[in-house]
Amino acid sequence: MNRRPLSRRPARRAVALALGIAAVTALPLALTASAQATPAQAAAWAPRTVTGSPSDSVTRIADFYGACIDAQSGPGNGGKLAAELRKHYIHPDYLKKLVAWEEKNHADGVLRAQNVPVRWTVTDNGTADHTEAGITLTWGSGSTADTTKLVVGTTRDHRIIHIGTKGIGGK
Repeated sequence: MNRRPLSRRPARRAVALALGIAAVTALPLALTASAQATPAQAAAWAPRTVTGSPSDSVTRIADFYGACIDAQSGPGNGGKLAAELRKHYIHPDYLKKLVAWEEKNHADGVLRAQNVPVRWTVTDNGTADHTEAGITLTWGSGSTADTTKLVVGTTRDHRIIHIGTKGIGGK
């Protein structure tokens, strides 16, 4: 007779039994998890990555706006921190013009508003001799959300030299 040794059969049965138990256990868990997580929740659980570089003007503009908005929306309205951020990021000659604009318009010159947005987006609008970035500030949420679009220009050494609704060249 050509029979297989009896010692192999119990091992195969044990492996099959273990795989069957794993499948029976995992399937309801997977179905429960997928039924509970909506696509929006699944996306919210995914890790996000934000990259930047201190040598990139668009990154620096985004960092500046993020830090200013954080400072102003935090406790005590971040007056001292906002002033220090301005000194660091804005060219001294333009900072004088910005202060004059604020006195004339009774609003924050960086945000061009009297309050703080809930969200911001920075998009490269670069030119050959300087960097320009489009800034979209979002105020409110849902159907009542409103946006403001600004253009911010920087020098090659990453200092802000312009904030307005049009670019440095008036475009």
